[in-house]
Amino acid sequence: MNLILRKAKIIDPQSPFHNQTVDVKITNGIFEKIGISLPKSETHQEFEHEGLHISQGWVDTSVSFGEPGFEDRETIANGLETAAKSGFTGIALQPNSYPIIDNQSQVHFVKQKADGFATELFPIGALTKASEGKDLAELFDMKNAGAVAFGDYNKSLSNANLMKISLQYVQDFDGLVIAFCQDESIKGNGVANEGIVTTRLGLKGIPSLAEELIVARNLFLLEYTGGRLHIPTISSAKSVALIKEAKKKGLNVSCSVAVHHLVLTDEKLEGFDSRYKVSPPLRTEEDRKALIAGIKDNTIDCITTDHNPIDIENKKMEFDLAKNGTIGLESAFGALLTVLPLDKIIEKLTFGKTILNAEIHSIKENNKVSISLFTTEDKWTFGKEHISSKSKNSAFLGQPMKGKAIGIYNQGKLILS
Repeated sequence: MNLILRKAKIIDPQSPFHNQTVDVKITNGIFEKIGISLPKSETHQEFEHEGLHISQGWVDTSVSFGEPGFEDRETIANGLETAAKSGFTGIALQPNSYPIIDNQSQVHFVKQKADGFATELFPIGALTKASEGKDLAELFDMKNAGAVAFGDYNKSLSNANLMKISLQYVQDFDGLVIAFCQDESIKGNGVANEGIVTTRLGLKGIPSLAEELIVARNLFLLEYTGGRLHIPTISSAKSVALIKEAKKKGLNVSCSVAVHHLVLTDEKLEGFDSRYKVSPPLRTEEDRKALIAGIKDNTIDCITTDHNPIDIENKKMEFDLAKNGTIGLESAFGALLTVLPLDKIIEKLTFGKTILNAEIHSIKENNKVSISLFTTEDKWTFGKEHISSKSKNSAFLGQPMKGKAIGIYNQGKLILS
């Protein structure tokens, strides 16, 4: 659709209009004209919103839906609509469906399901067959089918030699290995961060050491093999320090942090509410502050929602038995503005395109339009009425929010929340 955005403040350091409030004329999905008080056009719809801001489109590097196999949790169609309303022009889909996305036909299936939507879907292929950690999956075939990276969602590869081989193998086609880090033998039967809170509540703890040991191991392997490695959803201060040191050595490593680890801590577990049961677990305030510092000094490359819908039968039960995971698309931007400056949020929500080797479209005349629309001053509280996902397992219910995602313009379509 053809569109004129009125009085939009542009947040894009790559744009000549960065931090300027202007009108934006979009014709056939291209920025035709950007300037002050552009004339009306009979062929263009107009959109105006108090406090309107736009930036390059946000991309989430870790999203789970469910389809195929777990459509009761979320479908691809509703998930992509939810992502669009939440301000995301692209999402990287985790392979944890049933069957697991571990071959080219499964990659083709999810890409076909996503065809025609405003939000683009970038499939992540499983690193190992059925994500069982035993044999490498058909990585090259999946790459040719459109997979952007390879990883087993929330499963740490215990076989160090298999991780070494995967880092060596993907270099032939510039593949990206995603390595979730958690030593299962140290995690044991733990369900929450090991510390004062778990001791007080009588819950079995997961020490941050379980994450840090595997982070260190994988960084040593990367130093030995070369290649590209992405470490998702780090949660501890020591993990930040380890990755910072690896980057100083020149290793090609990137990492992400989940929104809930930047905003919430294990103090939320006092009521044994399973909405706060996530993997890795919510850590301490000291860890949260270290993660914020890692964002600000660019040790952490991007922010993800780690959106993971869980059906009520597997979530609303005893804390020990409930599945890990929270939805996060709808609450992401409003939650982040309570803890981070706007420019840094936009930088970290858009950097996923660089990690995934996706096209980058800055806000300039004659460029393709891929933008997120949002405000920055609204004060509100996140409630069930704000959830578009089929599953309602949000750790952010009742959480104060600042600013709102309004929607996106991408693929020639305007989607508003």
